Amino acid sequence: MCNKFKNVTHCLFDMDGLLLDTEVVYEEIVRQIADSFHKSYPRDVRIKMLGSTEQKSAAIAVNELELPITVEEYLKIFTNKCKEMLGNSPLMPGAERLLRHLHANKIPIALATSSGEHMVEIKVTHHRDVFELFHHRVCGSTDPEVKAGKPSPDIFLIAASRFLDKPDPSNCLVFEDAPNGVQAALSAGMQVVMVPDKLVTEEMRKGATQVLKSLDDFRPEDFGLPPFPTIG
Repeated sequence: MCNKFKNVTHCLFDMDGLLLDTEVVYEEIVRQIADSFHKSYPRDVRIKMLGSTEQKSAAIAVNELELPITVEEYLKIFTNKCKEMLGNSPLMPGAERLLRHLHANKIPIALATSSGEHMVEIKVTHHRDVFELFHHRVCGSTDPEVKAGKPSPDIFLIAASRFLDKPDPSNCLVFEDAPNGVQAALSAGMQVVMVPDKLVTEEMRKGATQVLKSLDDFRPEDFGLPPFPTIG
């Protein structure tokens, strides 16, 4: 049987909602902010915010929810709540197993997250050993080279260029949960495995190279990567 996927040599990972179960916390934080101004936080606005940089998410929240504050004021409130609530974010199913497997088999891996460096530090508090497996990380909200956030391809192209051997984008496989991230990967000329948030409709999943329910379901050999060791 002909494999519909192309072999890759390098892997790039989103973080929120893919490696770390932060989206529920983010939803609660935005809902608390909205509630404080007697506003609701509808589903369509949450989908727009998935995978965006902190600045863009803040602008969407302020404008779409019609909050009587500036984007800067929103970000200050948001950041303080993140410091209180994001430190205990658990890893998503299959995340640690996959990262440790790729690292053990010397497959270069990098983190490409829309979060800023300061937010990443808060979120990985209890998982530093796992996140130290990455060759490097690109934090879209604070990295000066990332001129445009997802769905622009900047973050993935920059992440690929920072590997020592500077692979061609076609040799990179992206892992994402958000439609913005999938579009960014495709625009970068990369294949993309999507593990979608439950809010993401079937229509919004169509562009992905492969759609999975969990990282536990990923088969590395589909993309020419070393398979997981067999048990027993």
